[in-house]
Amino acid sequence: MSTLRLDLEYDGAGFAGWATQPGQRTVEAVLRKALVKVLGAPTAELRVAGRTDAGVSASAQVVSAVTTGAIDTHRLLRALNGTLPDDVAVRRVTQAPDGFDARTDARSRAYEYRVLPGPPSPLRRTGVLNLSWQLDVPALRACAGAVVGQHDFRALTPTKTGHQFFDRTVLVCDWVERADELVLTVEADAFLRHMVRILVGSMLLVGRGHWNVGQFTRLLDGAPRSAAGPTAPAHALTLVAVRY
Repeated sequence: MSTLRLDLEYDGAGFAGWATQPGQRTVEAVLRKALVKVLGAPTAELRVAGRTDAGVSASAQVVSAVTTGAIDTHRLLRALNGTLPDDVAVRRVTQAPDGFDARTDARSRAYEYRVLPGPPSPLRRTGVLNLSWQLDVPALRACAGAVVGQHDFRALTPTKTGHQFFDRTVLVCDWVERADELVLTVEADAFLRHMVRILVGSMLLVGRGHWNVGQFTRLLDGAPRSAAGPTAPAHALTLVAVRY
């Protein structure tokens, strides 16, 4: 047995998320199918660093795959990319240490959420959330600064959830002006389902002047989901880094 590390990039628009689901096109199912075709047998196990939701993209997803026998990683990289569809690619294949687990060994994950205030951009419509109004950037940054640290984030995940523990430690959270876009960068030890998108939806209420910063910060101490803002659309969210 040997363990491989696969670094993936994919456009989430055509996928119902990472995890295999009956009757749905998912990144995991597409990758498994390609591995079976190339290797001639299913891998024993696939583990992923971040289980992205439907519509969420990744520029730096990490997957560990347990296989039988020796693998030529360069040939595998070429063969997989010759088999995978155009909206997902393996950017790198490396031999990982025995026992490497892409999920449990990850120390943190980082996401970016892109917002375009003002006139729309047809060329970026699949990758940004376009808003027809301007936003209060200092207020957004004050919200982001409050998120850093350990908090009870149960307000920022659906009420019906498999999560039992809602504390997460956010290492980085900030809004950055990147040309004409506003980009939320957030890095944490782990994330709850929909956590980043509900963070964005709640912060945008502050950015538009509907809430003040204090109303937002009260969400970080175990408030119910009903107290938070809407879930922002998935298409503007990208997994951009996994740290080990």
